[in-house]
Amino acid sequence: MAEQPTGGVVVAVSASAGHTMTKPNARSIRLLEGLGVEGDAHSGETVKHRSHARRDPMKPNLRQVHLIHSELHDELAGKGFSGLRPGEMGENVTTAGVDLLALPVGTKLHLGDEAIVEVTGLRNPCAQLDGIQPGLMKATLDRDAAGDVVMRSGIMSIVIAGGEVRPGDRIGVELPREPHRPLKKV
Repeated sequence: MAEQPTGGVVVAVSASAGHTMTKPNARSIRLLEGLGVEGDAHSGETVKHRSHARRDPMKPNLRQVHLIHSELHDELAGKGFSGLRPGEMGENVTTAGVDLLALPVGTKLHLGDEAIVEVTGLRNPCAQLDGIQPGLMKATLDRDAAGDVVMRSGIMSIVIAGGEVRPGDRIGVELPREPHRPLKKV
């Protein structure tokens, strides 16, 4: 398992006890092994996302921790979506310096001294993003050379080792064994 050189850092951490799109920033969050972010509405062994829970409430929760790269905020600002703040698009961890969307399934992200999350897939952007700023959902979607939809609104993960995560914490990237599986929506 190869470690990818990063220089990545946690920019902000956020959580919300309610099923809200925007999550307020915090000084720190505690990740709980096998559950997610302590006190967050999406924490649990089984799926908590409302639309997923309606389909199958006993399905494993592959969406315990949502991460977005701050570079997306910068890119969106260049497209006229100014003022986006960490946590506003529903993420628990806002990062910098790690190309989250290029990571394969199974990548382990070491957040700070103790916490480790395992990447499960892509976050599927939803229409609630348009409640933040009109057109934001479409702005987080793109098409590749083959015409396939590319989702750019962050990644989802599960907690495999708990611990405190704070802004300024370093991010280590541990790639899984090859062959690598590309991210798909979860």
